[in-house]
Amino acid sequence: MSKSRRDDLVETALKLFYSGGFNATGIDRILAESGVAKMTLYKHFRSKDELILAVLHRRDEQFRNWLMAEMEKAAPGPRGRLLAMFDALEAWFEGRAFKGMGFRGCAFINAAGEFGDHTHPAHRAAAEHKRRIVDYLERLCAEAGAADPARLAEELALLKEGAIATAHVRGMPEAARLARDMARRMIDESCATSPGTVPG
Repeated sequence: MSKSRRDDLVETALKLFYSGGFNATGIDRILAESGVAKMTLYKHFRSKDELILAVLHRRDEQFRNWLMAEMEKAAPGPRGRLLAMFDALEAWFEGRAFKGMGFRGCAFINAAGEFGDHTHPAHRAAAEHKRRIVDYLERLCAEAGAADPARLAEELALLKEGAIATAHVRGMPEAARLARDMARRMIDESCATSPGTVPG
């Protein structure tokens, strides 16, 4: 199977797992939608779990590239980029991002919920995705002059996760704007107490 054909398979699985769940979506449906033969699938993925991991890795790359690009094009400075994260989330919640997939919550929260054992590879992949987001936020917080960049990054990540959960469970895309207002206050407070604050 060519790389592009493998990519088609992973993309199809991503959409189906995201809309229908990892456990509830069977291999036969993925094969039918992708047009790949079962024998070909198992030449590249020895199990459904391996396909799930490939999907989570693809989603990690897709989501982080999208989020960081949205933040970076929205503002030149680190403060503006931190706040722009919530504008990007609102676009996602309203279905204006990831065309063809809609918004059904966070694929990584969903995966961690379905694979609750923290040692399960899918759960570890979900945790790694979240850690990478926090690492990126911490770099921006340091550039913004936060007194404690690691703490502020974790606080902003909590706001992000709360907004995602609220938008998904309660159907409230405006949760992103509420979180943005809270984030502005937190950033202002953290950066006001630190010398050499970088504007933006």
